Amino acid sequence: MTADSGSCARCASPLEREDLRCPICNAAAPGTEVADLETTTAEVLRCNGCGAAVSYSVGARAPACAFCGSVMHVETPDDPLEQTQFYVPFTVDRAAADEAYRRWLGGLGWFRPSDLGSASRVESMTPLWWVAWVFNAAASVTWTADSDAGAQRSDWAPHSGETEMVFDDVVASASRGLSVSETDLLIPTYGLTTARGAPDDQIPGTTVEQFDLPRSTARSRVTAFIRRLVSERLQKGPIPGGRFRNVHAAVVLRRLVTRRLAFPAWVMAYRYRGSLYRVVISGQDAGSLVGSAPYSVARILAVICGGALALALIAALIVTL
Repeated sequence: MTADSGSCARCASPLEREDLRCPICNAAAPGTEVADLETTTAEVLRCNGCGAAVSYSVGARAPACAFCGSVMHVETPDDPLEQTQFYVPFTVDRAAADEAYRRWLGGLGWFRPSDLGSASRVESMTPLWWVAWVFNAAASVTWTADSDAGAQRSDWAPHSGETEMVFDDVVASASRGLSVSETDLLIPTYGLTTARGAPDDQIPGTTVEQFDLPRSTARSRVTAFIRRLVSERLQKGPIPGGRFRNVHAAVVLRRLVTRRLAFPAWVMAYRYRGSLYRVVISGQDAGSLVGSAPYSVARILAVICGGALALALIAALIVTL
């Protein structure tokens, strides 16, 4: 799944068709046709609430955001935007998603309202593709850090080193409609090898989120994501010890290839006693679900009061003894 356009003449890093410059050494890409990029400029529907962008359709009669339900407005970006290359298909249908939602709602535990299942009403159930970059990269990393390894009489000891890191099929969310915590839970449920070059039309009315960043900004986001991954990997391997501080890394990318994928999900909005809540279900695994739900204040207070009473009784027994 690559859209390759040769290699950089300076550093031999792979180039993609949309690259005006090499993502590694910043050299101008040979034979770039700006006119080709201009064809990707399109109107999008921008949410006034969460900021998500979805594909614009003149047939859309109700411009409500599929992510949060807020009003949307038409926006025409000045710069060309990245376009989705591949679509991961839905394998969870509407009935399975609804069943997963009902099962989740009924298993939230004692601290939820007793009538949550019976009093909740589904407001909307929208199939959508949310977007992310999937990248492969190789990097040379030079690092310095303080850790508790070899500290002897002090709390910290300095360490440094060099290492090579390879990243294969790493997914970095580009979605503005879904939060990082939501996409982090969904990402492991998808099969990247099932991705196709055209959207699956088996579920009509599916909303497609748009990549709403120009190419240069998107590359910066991916690079920043790689730097965060480098810091996490360093603390799990090359840096000795169990406690760390002052972790610094210099990252030199040697190869970076990105793909733009859309991932399937069901977004459900349900209402309980006048308040609206959201549930997101993976479009390839109905068992992977993340959502919000109300708590029962009365039950929480009952537990607190019961605990306080128990402590008072224990204290009274201790005094009598």
